[in-house]
Amino acid sequence: MSTMTFLWRLIAYRPYRYIFNAVAWTVIYLAPIAPGLITKEFFDYLSGSQTLSYGTGGIIALLLGAALGRVALIYIGFITDVQFRFRIGMLLRRNMLAHVLKQPGARAIPVSPGEAISHFRDDVDQTEEAVSWSVDAFGMTCFAIVSGFILIGIDAELTLYVFLPLVLVVTAAQLATSRIQKYRAASREATSKVTGAISEMFANVQSIQVAGAEKRVVDRFRKLGEERRVTMVKDKLMSEMLDSIFSNSVNLGTGLILLLAGQKMRGGDFSVGDFALFVYYLTFVTQFITNFGKFLTFYKQMGVALVRMVNLLQQAPAKVLTAFEPLDLTSKERRQREEAERAEADRGPQAEPLERLDIAALGYRYPDTGRGISGIDITLERGTFNVVTGMIGSGKTTLVRALLGLLPAEEGSVRWNGRAIEDPGTFFIPPRSAYTAQIPRLYSDTLRNNILLGIEEEGGNLPRAIHAAVMEYDIEHLQHGLETVIGPRGVKLSGGQAQRTAAARMLVRDAKLYVFDDLSSALDVETERKLWERLFEARGGATCLVVSHRKAALAQADQIIVMKDGRIEAKGTAEQLLQSNESFRELWYGEEGS
Repeated sequence: MSTMTFLWRLIAYRPYRYIFNAVAWTVIYLAPIAPGLITKEFFDYLSGSQTLSYGTGGIIALLLGAALGRVALIYIGFITDVQFRFRIGMLLRRNMLAHVLKQPGARAIPVSPGEAISHFRDDVDQTEEAVSWSVDAFGMTCFAIVSGFILIGIDAELTLYVFLPLVLVVTAAQLATSRIQKYRAASREATSKVTGAISEMFANVQSIQVAGAEKRVVDRFRKLGEERRVTMVKDKLMSEMLDSIFSNSVNLGTGLILLLAGQKMRGGDFSVGDFALFVYYLTFVTQFITNFGKFLTFYKQMGVALVRMVNLLQQAPAKVLTAFEPLDLTSKERRQREEAERAEADRGPQAEPLERLDIAALGYRYPDTGRGISGIDITLERGTFNVVTGMIGSGKTTLVRALLGLLPAEEGSVRWNGRAIEDPGTFFIPPRSAYTAQIPRLYSDTLRNNILLGIEEEGGNLPRAIHAAVMEYDIEHLQHGLETVIGPRGVKLSGGQAQRTAAARMLVRDAKLYVFDDLSSALDVETERKLWERLFEARGGATCLVVSHRKAALAQADQIIVMKDGRIEAKGTAEQLLQSNESFRELWYGEEGS
């Protein structure tokens, strides 16, 4: 998508708002036309070359009225501009976020979270700025046309020198295009690295302290900051240099106009009123030339922002950015009512009981290594406890992530009660299924909010989930209980507490399919035993798919799937596999020996 196409698609999102905004600012920029003509008439009256039908007081009143009217118009213009430009920003951020959230979890964003923030903040702001300035460019062009027509009627030669600097401005902007884009891209990239480094530092404070790497981390951050300073200075210097070219070219034109006007006035071909009109309009023409040059700069920089945002989409078409989606700007009460209605409408098909889940020929290979899974065939019956096990690197986690749509399966099919699932990523969500990852993702919020994650606490769902996750003793000994803020990524919790918090988050959602990825790796034997026992009591006929090599889970399994080199090596109960499968015996007795 070209930059111009991108601009037009953004304008077309809310064309009436854009037109209304453009009309408002066009009127604002045309407003000085009338005061200029009044000023001309007044000075011609002073010089005795023209009579005045109304007195000096009337002139002053007209000029004050024109000034106050322009102030009121500018106030309206700012309202229309805000109403349009922030809708553009919201649309871009909404579309980027929606695209990211629809991607398989392992490939949601191709950059660090800090860099992604730079795309959502800086690149969207740059686009907003360019779209907003396009309105100014249109309004100022209308002023230039009208004022130019009036000035040409007075003196065509002088008018030529008024607009001559515009040619210089356009030429300078076009010559500087490649450097503008180069410096803006470099400054954005450097900013992304700095925000990414900040994100990494805050997320890994404990690891940095344990490794004694504070000085190295600070030195790296200082180096990134210096690189950003250099690129930002170059970017700013380029922008200021262009502004200087714009301003100085106008000043040169102003000097020529004054010289020529003086000669013409001495020859009697140019009145004092004509001179006053030229000088009055010259201020606004100067603004037009300078601001038009700024718009060209912003337009070029928007091209850089477009490329960066498209890169975040990971090969998706650029039109994803400008997809015409509704923005929920209604009142809070109406928004809540509509959300409740949608939830009620969706509850029926989502809550369909799971009788049988069929996984056939499922496969996925990581692009970088070529490793992964292939030919996975599994059937999960309602209410069964199924364990996926195998050596490290055998494909256990890849299996469950491909099943849930967190990785984009390249082959195979998944069927829920015989019905093919087209998009696992949007299908396998509560209340159909709930998932706990191998590494729990916790937030710097209260323990309660980390468990609920936005759902309502009702019907005793939270106490039941806490009991099933064996967390009641831990909560009693936390300083503020469920209201304890657990810090970034749950750093105030032990590994076992973090895992059980993730388990409680899953269990509070009352799903039909629970998927655990190595949930008990950080738990002691007794806590793990209690967890599985309580899970069996709490799940109420739900189906479980568990990744684990721990004997407490394997002994409970109705079906064990043994993985090796990305394929299923064997299936059966623990008793059957102990007799028939060497890999399983190594896992079983290896844990016992350790």
